[in-house]
Amino acid sequence: MKAFLLAAGLGTRLKPMTDDIPKCLVPICGTPLIYIWLELIENAGIDEVLISTHHFADKVRDKILQRKNKVKIKFYHESVLLGSGGSIAKNYDFVKNEDNFYILYADNLTNVKLKEIWEYHSKIDSIFTVYVYETDKPKEKGIFVANENGKAERFEEKPENPESNLANSGIGVANKKIFDYFNNNLYIDFGKDVMTKFIDRMYIMKTHDYIKDIGTMKDYWDAQTEWNRLNK
Repeated sequence: MKAFLLAAGLGTRLKPMTDDIPKCLVPICGTPLIYIWLELIENAGIDEVLISTHHFADKVRDKILQRKNKVKIKFYHESVLLGSGGSIAKNYDFVKNEDNFYILYADNLTNVKLKEIWEYHSKIDSIFTVYVYETDKPKEKGIFVANENGKAERFEEKPENPESNLANSGIGVANKKIFDYFNNNLYIDFGKDVMTKFIDRMYIMKTHDYIKDIGTMKDYWDAQTEWNRLNK
């Protein structure tokens, strides 16, 4: 199994903390966020992960190589930001021999079980299967509407009039057929430019595990308390 771990974000809303470190290295109760992701990846039995970098790329690489990693790691540096879909499009060769692979956004803090969504995806005819969670801020998230079987019907980023509270976690399993839906743009947003093209072939899987978008300083500090409570 292989995974894309998208970690090239600037983390501008976490300034001034991200003036010195990238968002993926912010400490969560003393542990770099990306270390938590690598542990989840290893626990899922993933063999190899491609990590996209941009902001303070050398710091990301150095910090990861200081860890005793059990998974094979490949780095892909974006000299210019390519967007959440751009790194995937540029690295088709990384997964060309895989029928399915993970797409993971390193922005979020989570303890979800990656194996569960892989197993679910393997049983259905889905191009992309994604974890969703209930949010009390649907206007600030990517929101799904799905039928009773979990088949996606609509997806909208930060909707003005949300039709549900099921938020995109940025954690999913993709089939190689997704490459049929990428465009040739330099910058590609996976949600807006790709997912919307095959929404009728997507499934969601609701999780009650912990997922936190630490995009703001308030969310970041709330996450410290919540994560500490979860791991006592």
